Amino acid sequence: MTRELTVLADQTDRLLATARGLTDPGGPSLCEGWSRGHVLTHLARNAEAIGRLASWAVTGQREEMYPGGAEARDADIEAGARRAADELVRDVAATAADLVPRLEALEGPLAAQEVEMRGGMRVPATGLPFLRLREVVYHHVDLDAGFAFDDVDPDLLRRFVADAVHRLGLGKRPPGVVVRSDEGDAWTVGDGSATVAGPLSGILLWLARRDTSQVRAVDGEVPSLPRGA
Repeated sequence: MTRELTVLADQTDRLLATARGLTDPGGPSLCEGWSRGHVLTHLARNAEAIGRLASWAVTGQREEMYPGGAEARDADIEAGARRAADELVRDVAATAADLVPRLEALEGPLAAQEVEMRGGMRVPATGLPFLRLREVVYHHVDLDAGFAFDDVDPDLLRRFVADAVHRLGLGKRPPGVVVRSDEGDAWTVGDGSATVAGPLSGILLWLARRDTSQVRAVDGEVPSLPRGA
């Protein structure tokens, strides 16, 4: 887990460097309906949410990821999205710093081995650093401010793609697809009736954001993916 936390710290620093350079936080992001201010506010509130789950794991006292549920979460994001750029950056930086010792505590004894995410999915507590890392990197890309998936280390990209493929296969109606990277990797979902290829960065853009611009179908068309998978 120490390695995971080191990578998270590096990616957080890179995110903050991009955020500090933003001159238009009200501009559109790659998240439909969200400005860059929405994305940054979400990242700050997500740090607090992951911190609550980490505390639950250590103390054994249950805590909701987002108290008040989805409605309260969305309201908090909306309320913070229109702040000035410097205030948004301070919020992201402060909440990220507060999260660090909570995640470090997961390396010690745990009172709860699993915690519950928004929506009821239960996950291993020791997986929380990766979940935060995924949020930081994905939403850094969503800022649409010069950082893209092809700026991410290939080994980390490979982990993200494997994770996205796994989650795609958990859906009620997973598509049948073989995912092949130009770097030589292959993953299969369902019956593998279609094959989609591309660089790891392009595959992740497709899996994570449904953007097909950097992938290609070996035969036929790139299959449509269910939302939220």
